[in-house]
Amino acid sequence: MPPRGPWLLSIDHPGVAAELATLPPLPLPGPGLATFGFDTLTALHAALDRVYKLGISLPDAPLARFRVRTAGLSGTTEAERPVIQRIGQDIFRAALMDYWRGLCPITGITEPALLRASHIVPWAECDDAQRLDVHNGLLLSAPWDAAFDTGLVSFADDGTVVPSPGLTAAAPTALGIERAPRLPNLRDAHRANLAAHRARYGFSATSRVSVSLSIS
Repeated sequence: MPPRGPWLLSIDHPGVAAELATLPPLPLPGPGLATFGFDTLTALHAALDRVYKLGISLPDAPLARFRVRTAGLSGTTEAERPVIQRIGQDIFRAALMDYWRGLCPITGITEPALLRASHIVPWAECDDAQRLDVHNGLLLSAPWDAAFDTGLVSFADDGTVVPSPGLTAAAPTALGIERAPRLPNLRDAHRANLAAHRARYGFSATSRVSVSLSIS
């Protein structure tokens, strides 16, 4: 007979515990910051994989990797600055791939070549900690990344897509906005950055509510 559960997984990492607490199963009494029970080894193994990927993608793990890889670079020369930026963007993309499970949450696309690491608050306006924070990023397919990066779409606090009035008539259909799901499992840090994105591109509170009602 296969081993029987329940199998208990206790988490001490605050960020990982908070992320897992938004998904089933619900936390149980137990040691650590949060304990979760799983009926099968398959479910436990899936949870362990998620814990690992969250652990290496949540703040401040990407920032720590960035500091190690750029320790010998001062960033004071024209030659070093693009190298440092490329290292940071590579680390940020890898972290988003882990955090979003390697797929665009809007289209479901999983082909890495078609996925883009989108900063919510632009790289140039951030310090290193915010540049490497996965809560300041979305993993989007190329067309959605382009639309988001230029302010043609944004997202409400509940993850609902908010199109800009500046979109051409054909663009919403081409992007599939009417059938687009909400961004899942947003954290407060995501919402704060998305509020800054909406403000940057002039999305009003009224437009957010009306669009949310029309496509939910």
